[in-house]
Amino acid sequence: MSDEMPQPVATFLQNAESVYDEYDEGYIDPDAALSVLGDHITELRDSYED
Repeated sequence: MSDEMPQPVATFLQNAESVYDEYDEGYIDPDAALSVLGDHITELRDSYED
């Protein structure tokens, strides 16, 4: 078994980290951050439903 995580999970984690970074730097407000994270969750879910 490989220790690598599936690509959709790795992509989600990278995207989520970017949202947190943007929030920490003041580039995005909390409501927008939650909305973007929700979009990334939907993308992750969709990748596993296909």
